[in-house]
Amino acid sequence: MTPQDFLESVVEQEPRPRLKRRILTTKEIEQLRDYTPSLKKGSPQLFRNLRDKGIISYTEYLFLLSILTKPASGFRIAFNMFDTDGNQRVDKNEFLVMEKIFSFAWKGKRGISEGSAEAADGRPQDTYVNDEQGLQRRHNVDTMLQVHFFGKKGTNDLRFEGFKLFMENLQTEVLELEFQEFAKGHETISEVDFAKILLRYTYLDTDEYDMYLDRLLDRVKDERGITFEEFKTFCQFLNNLEDFTIAMRMYTLADHPISKDEFHRAVKICTGISQSNHLVNTVFAIFDADGDGLLSYKEFIAIMKDRLHRGFKSYAKNEGWEAFKTCVKQEMKNAV
Repeated sequence: MTPQDFLESVVEQEPRPRLKRRILTTKEIEQLRDYTPSLKKGSPQLFRNLRDKGIISYTEYLFLLSILTKPASGFRIAFNMFDTDGNQRVDKNEFLVMEKIFSFAWKGKRGISEGSAEAADGRPQDTYVNDEQGLQRRHNVDTMLQVHFFGKKGTNDLRFEGFKLFMENLQTEVLELEFQEFAKGHETISEVDFAKILLRYTYLDTDEYDMYLDRLLDRVKDERGITFEEFKTFCQFLNNLEDFTIAMRMYTLADHPISKDEFHRAVKICTGISQSNHLVNTVFAIFDADGDGLLSYKEFIAIMKDRLHRGFKSYAKNEGWEAFKTCVKQEMKNAV
């Protein structure tokens, strides 16, 4: 998988079909290493700038998905666990172990296997390394992330603050792609477009989907639009959805509907970020089923979990791109 493939897999409904596996020469692999910038030169355009000039393994694909759906606190804990000498850094080997742990949480199984050096008839064959990363190769290959984090020689150390910045840049890059799809060059998207983004990865039937949009259209009086910063801070809140769920269960009994003030307070406590009044009003216009100014907690959480996991929590069809997503969705579902 290339950086462009990854972006398409999490943003596009139907990524471009790939007809066959691409085989890279040693020279091409070296050129890809040269294309990859160092961590200090990272940006929210990293994956878009690299396009097809990089390699992402299957393990890294799952790891990058976890970056899009998990708060930074979980990764900080992992860093601290591996930082045995307390210098706030991890080396390449320590990071690869940590990466596999997060990936296995999605994948649901462990183990490294290698291809045999001989065929069944005893004739020597090329030795292939198959570490379940989806990269069949004659020798170990440094991926884009490994070069980006640890340099071409793999000797650099990775500080958590540098990794956290990478997380924020990747999350921003994916959100910018989604936002720009609807903004079409403008600084805001409409409230209806915001609702469409929230609902696009859910498994509502057509009538339910239309019901949410119609409800919003009936209730929105101040159509000022949603800015990218508002959209981004709301998505950052979704990455802390588990903490929000715990907070609301402690704050309310029996999952009662919640008011706007309660919602504001709980989000601020869980994320440290305040949502704008206009965005909260828009969210309530979408999910306030009775129009009584209260948010249907269970309904909101269920739909936002689908949004957070970008449709990977449910089963898919058994052909084409959907067949590939079936495997990933099932493994993510097992990990939830």
